Amino acid sequence: MPDRARVAVFVSGKGTNMAALLYASRLPDSPYELVLVASNAPEAEALTLAAGEGVATFALPHKGMQRADHDAAMEAAAMKAGADYIALAGYMRILSPEFVRRWEGRLLNIHPSLLPKYPGLDTHARAIAAGDSHAGTTVHLVTEDLDAGEALGQVAVAIQSEDTPETLAERVRIAEHQLYPRVLADYVMRENDPAWLLERVRQLALALPETHERESHGSPGWRAGSEKSGKFFAYFADQHHGTPHISLLVKCSSMDELEGLVEAHPHAYHKPAYYGAGGWIGIILNRPGVDWDAIADWLQRSWRQIAPAKLTRLLDAADAF
Repeated sequence: MPDRARVAVFVSGKGTNMAALLYASRLPDSPYELVLVASNAPEAEALTLAAGEGVATFALPHKGMQRADHDAAMEAAAMKAGADYIALAGYMRILSPEFVRRWEGRLLNIHPSLLPKYPGLDTHARAIAAGDSHAGTTVHLVTEDLDAGEALGQVAVAIQSEDTPETLAERVRIAEHQLYPRVLADYVMRENDPAWLLERVRQLALALPETHERESHGSPGWRAGSEKSGKFFAYFADQHHGTPHISLLVKCSSMDELEGLVEAHPHAYHKPAYYGAGGWIGIILNRPGVDWDAIADWLQRSWRQIAPAKLTRLLDAADAF
């Protein structure tokens, strides 16, 4: 099984969703583990539960602190714990835009409504007052706009005729505990899904000027130039030649660079069979925390090594704007 994704959970209260994530992570096939439970409320029951289960904790009251400073301290604790993702679970703080941007795509939250309905507070009362047949819960990515990020999963909960906001909340909470661990697991597992990884690489490669895709020896590859005379600058390798890696193969500037990167960062790079002798390095994609901006840079760098001069001038002109 690949290395498990490392998740920090931010809480402010009892932490029932944190507990659901924690106990699901103890199942033998879980693709994630909790490495930290952090809170803005040192008295939060969630911290006691986590500590009793052997999970590292961090607490820092936010009163008297600038939002950005408190966010920075919480982030530092998550990074020290080696977190790849942050899951908000009853964290009653609005994070600063800078924090959200730094964790884009790696910051999840759970909300007690069927978003986009009823962002914000008092969701159950609003659903009942509107005469809705169902309430529910949504796990979504966090963006700078409140409760507006991409929905990753939802569960609908029927509203009974006698429901109050309190009774409805109890049933929605049960749904939350089923949904959050499943969605988090599915989300982090995409890092090991060849189809998802290929599509990410494809989008980045085809964004380069006059680039087209062509299969080579059973692998998707990308060429710069015309269909007739273009040259390959990248390949997608899905565990080829017996390696456990799903890799992007790109051109290095030299064999010294290739060997140095593989030796210094064996978790991120490898020397691929056959291709490695020609100066191609394998960037390992099926691992937590892939920096996709760096992948885009590698693709552009490899593209520049083989693209005709007129194309590189075209890209330089576009970059100038």
